[in-house]
Amino acid sequence: MTPRARAAVEAVWRIESARLVAGLARLVGDVGQAEELAQDALVAALEQWPAEGVPANPGGWLMSTAKHRAVDQLRRRQNYQRKLAEVGRAMESQPEVDIDEQLDDHIGDDLLRLVFIACHPVLRTEGRVALTLRLLGGLSTAEIARAFLVPEPTVGQRISRAKRTLADRGVPYELPPPAELPARLASVLEVVYLTFNEGYSASAGADWTRPELCADALRLARLLQALLPDQPEVHGLAALLELQASRLPARTGPDGAPVLLPDQDRRRWDKLLIRRGLAALERAQALGGDFGPYALQAAIAAGHARAVTAAETDWARIAALYRVLVEVSPSPVVELNRAVAVGMAAGPAAGLAIADALTGEKALARYPHLPAVRGDLLARLGRDDEARAEFARAAELTGNDRERALFRARAAEPRRTG
Repeated sequence: MTPRARAAVEAVWRIESARLVAGLARLVGDVGQAEELAQDALVAALEQWPAEGVPANPGGWLMSTAKHRAVDQLRRRQNYQRKLAEVGRAMESQPEVDIDEQLDDHIGDDLLRLVFIACHPVLRTEGRVALTLRLLGGLSTAEIARAFLVPEPTVGQRISRAKRTLADRGVPYELPPPAELPARLASVLEVVYLTFNEGYSASAGADWTRPELCADALRLARLLQALLPDQPEVHGLAALLELQASRLPARTGPDGAPVLLPDQDRRRWDKLLIRRGLAALERAQALGGDFGPYALQAAIAAGHARAVTAAETDWARIAALYRVLVEVSPSPVVELNRAVAVGMAAGPAAGLAIADALTGEKALARYPHLPAVRGDLLARLGRDDEARAEFARAAELTGNDRERALFRARAAEPRRTG
């Protein structure tokens, strides 16, 4: 297969895999089986598309192929059940399945249902998140491992264990009753958040951003708003994603190279998404109570959105919000982000002191943004040799080609010119 054909198949798979699995899971009632059917369709595409060309509607082709295989399996299953009945086995007759109607149901409902199934309480939290990122985000095991900062085999085991548990416990493929929705909400929000983040800053590959992942996460967040309109953190997450997504058009240059926040042309920020984000944040606030981690991050993003220029950013307020966020949702990554904000508000030495305290964190041992942040702060302090070493270290750690080029450029010329 030519690299171009393989790239085309992989691109379609990224976009369509979640919809395929969601539609098939509703039909066959088993997430693992649905994923196998979808992957069978992918194998068929890998066999046929290089010789016959990529079809005009590749997503439809994959769904049609998977559907035919699902239909064959269901018919075999129904035939087997009829034969059992004929020999007098005690079993209830199965209603005829309207296969076409089930497969052609609303895709959005299927995706949302799949999220909640993958976040079922019978699964451990790490298993829920990994499985949903795999099924909904279409992420590989390696990408999920990088997102979680854990070894790849660990993620593979989590996914396999989660699918096996769902099948063994006979978890039905349906939305939980309203009374059970809030209990599953934290995992669902985390999954949507991590999926968006992988699209916003791809951990691997040739592109710095993956807008299709951001679009999927944003769509799920909006669906959650409609489903759970009285949950402040649902609106907080939606606000955060709307505001972050508004920057995507300015986040890369014409050649795909990263454009960092201070250098972005803010006229290219999507004003409609900013208005939607600010409205969602107001809704979260109107519902009362203390802000949760997503609403706090949305408030930080709103601070950037309201600044007409980078120079007008209220870094003191953003640093203060990060201080609250560290208390509400402590993590080394949040603390590293606080180091950036403090470095802008109070000077690079203050930010570097926070970042330096994180160098012993095991979870950040291979996290490229720790040396990148230290490199930027060191460069602003005029400690160029140390900054070069940090950016070179960041380039070694990242799995993203664009980000690696950015870090190497900073290693060669650590002081920003923009």
